[in-house]
Amino acid sequence: MTETPPVIEVTDLTTVLGGVVIHRHLSLSVQADEVLAIIGGSGSGKTVLLRLMLGLEVPTEGEVRLFGHPLGQCAMADLERVRHRWGVLFQQGALFSALTVFDNVALPLRELKSVPQALVSDLVMLKLLQVGLAAADADKMPAELSGGMVKRVSLARALILDPQLLFLDEPTAGLDPQSSKQFVRLVRELRTEMQLTVVMVTHDVDTLFALADRVAVLADQRVVAVGTVPEVARLPHPFIQNFFLGHVARCAEESIRDFRESLEQTRIAA
Repeated sequence: MTETPPVIEVTDLTTVLGGVVIHRHLSLSVQADEVLAIIGGSGSGKTVLLRLMLGLEVPTEGEVRLFGHPLGQCAMADLERVRHRWGVLFQQGALFSALTVFDNVALPLRELKSVPQALVSDLVMLKLLQVGLAAADADKMPAELSGGMVKRVSLARALILDPQLLFLDEPTAGLDPQSSKQFVRLVRELRTEMQLTVVMVTHDVDTLFALADRVAVLADQRVVAVGTVPEVARLPHPFIQNFFLGHVARCAEESIRDFRESLEQTRIAA
């Protein structure tokens, strides 16, 4: 039986920017249909690694392959075909402030020019509906949107070409807890519905537990651990322990608060 090749394969990667070594002999692979989360401290190179996977940066040494194509080495026509197979949700949404919601989402279709103009409207409205937005939202400007709506519009734009691969850069950053939970639920549903492979950079432990099949930890200029969230959380590396310790403490605080609220409600009822 032939083994399915990785969707992304990073091999022996070294990245030097401005004379500073960001990654040193880093290797990582992303399998089809999985959600891989990338975590790491400030300055660990998470965002740089994401940019390398998107072909926005070129490694000093090593190789990044997407769908079997080596970025930076394949022909431009091949690179363009590969780029149409992924979508990106940037941390702050990156919506164009002078364009309506409709025009922001339609932009990739119009740039590609492979879809008849008559179909653009139907596809955009379908994608807005798919991410939980109403038809009336299409004419709004980005300044009129809540943080959660900005994320949904950005996600609609990322998915408008029906990609196989989705990149999420801090998908719940800036959202309140309720909006964050709703957005995570939406991503989980779309991942299943569209059979997406997802690469996610996040610092939010709740999002990590809710979405990730595997987690890769960046520290010491390399990937120091890869595995399921429970597997990685048990490892003794200082960054890993500090990262997950905050989550455990927060859960304990929430449990104590809920218990106290329950006692108070019982007392009032009595």
